[in-house]
Amino acid sequence: MNAALNHLLRATSRSFYLTLRVLPRAVRPQIGLAYLLARTTDTIADTEIVPLEQRLAALAALRARILSSRRREEADATDDIVPPPHVGGYTPLDFGALAQQQGLPAERTLLERVEDSLALLRTLSAADLALVRKVIDTITGGQELDLMRFGDGPNQLVKTPALTTPIIALQTDAELDDYTYRVAGCVGEFWTRMCRAHLFPDAKLDDTQLLADGVRFGKGLQLVNILRDLPRDLQQGRCYIPAERLARAGLKPENLLRPETEKEFRPVYDELLDRAEAHLAAGWVYTNTIPQNQWRVRLACAWPILIGVRTIQLLRSGNPLDPAQRIKISRADVRGVLWRSAVRVPFPGAFRNLLRF
Repeated sequence: MNAALNHLLRATSRSFYLTLRVLPRAVRPQIGLAYLLARTTDTIADTEIVPLEQRLAALAALRARILSSRRREEADATDDIVPPPHVGGYTPLDFGALAQQQGLPAERTLLERVEDSLALLRTLSAADLALVRKVIDTITGGQELDLMRFGDGPNQLVKTPALTTPIIALQTDAELDDYTYRVAGCVGEFWTRMCRAHLFPDAKLDDTQLLADGVRFGKGLQLVNILRDLPRDLQQGRCYIPAERLARAGLKPENLLRPETEKEFRPVYDELLDRAEAHLAAGWVYTNTIPQNQWRVRLACAWPILIGVRTIQLLRSGNPLDPAQRIKISRADVRGVLWRSAVRVPFPGAFRNLLRF
């Protein structure tokens, strides 16, 4: 991955960049590129000032380019049959209008340089390219489903919440589970297959269980994000808490706009926190199943889990419906996570005991 795009990775996600830097070089470019492309599709989906149809069209165009990408060797071998890029092979993507709507310079650059990101797909092996295609296809499908489900929503945050504010909610636990798989669980599967192929292909592991725990790992991280960001999502007219769960507590999605509803909502919320914690517990088993000599991968997995568990602890004590209470782990806590895990990773027992579920 070239220096400019590496800088872009660092600018778009400082937390993931830490994880990426600790990974072994054998998998760093592939996982970094997959993240860069997923971050691009996420930026498109989240540009709410742009009409829904335009965002869906942009996502579809980018998805098509990713799925039709070929390795450089394949393109060179068929130059006499397939027109080269920009000469009839495909039309370069132009996300300039979307880029101009971005508040963050890094996200603007991400969209402006999408062709540079796509060009890196041609540097991957056939097997790695197939894995990147699959995970981005799944993620983009989840983003498209999310856009179609919630529509445009309010053009801005609801300043004065009221029971009349329209809220669109997921209906069932199955819909929530499907969503968390599409946008994050599939990443755990991708990560597992990529690391297994390049770093420990001969290790004797239960691959079925490893993949299942990897998927739960991703779902758990996404569920933590959903539960942490609940007030903001509600103000944007969307609710990821299943309506069937709320109905059992005598609540409607619109009721959650009022922080004083927290007492009635708390049992529902705690059940979902328990589910997120159970997923992260599976992720911790996954982390400790990775061969001990792969200490870099162990750390890359441990950091988001430890931060996620700490976030759950904070969410259990705050009011999850109060938009004024932005619950977020402190930088001091993050530094503590990095230090404690780094000094214990050489010692399997001590490392495992960093978390007790």
